[in-house]
Amino acid sequence: MGNHPIESLMKTAMESIQQIVDVNTIVGDSVEAHDGSVIIPISRVSCGFAAGGSEFAPPEDHKEDANTGGTPPPLPFGGGAGAGVSVQPVGFLVVGNGTIRLLPVDGNVVVDRLIDTVPDLLDRVTGIFQKKKKTTTDDIIIAHD
Repeated sequence: MGNHPIESLMKTAMESIQQIVDVNTIVGDSVEAHDGSVIIPISRVSCGFAAGGSEFAPPEDHKEDANTGGTPPPLPFGGGAGAGVSVQPVGFLVVGNGTIRLLPVDGNVVVDRLIDTVPDLLDRVTGIFQKKKKTTTDDIIIAHD
């Protein structure tokens, strides 16, 4: 069996999807902010594809050729293909000041923001306790002199 018309329909649709969806669609081009941070957009891409077709019965006047040993003409073909692509922004990857953070676009942004700030908050609290401990130790040493 030679190339069937449905093959060319599917090939054309798949090539079109490939041109639309590439790695730059999912992980966008980076942008440098004025403070030196690099912001990279991240997206979710979904796509669907369908193709179908049908061969129709030969016209009545060509059925006689098949019965007498003649070669019938190829069957008429009708078909179609379609595709859909959905691109949804997920968030932004922010790289700068020695940290990497994901800032989501939707969802519960307040909770995500709190989770991002917990390590910084713990560092600050630890720093406060270390300063108090050092100050108390220094006071004791000064009192002995």
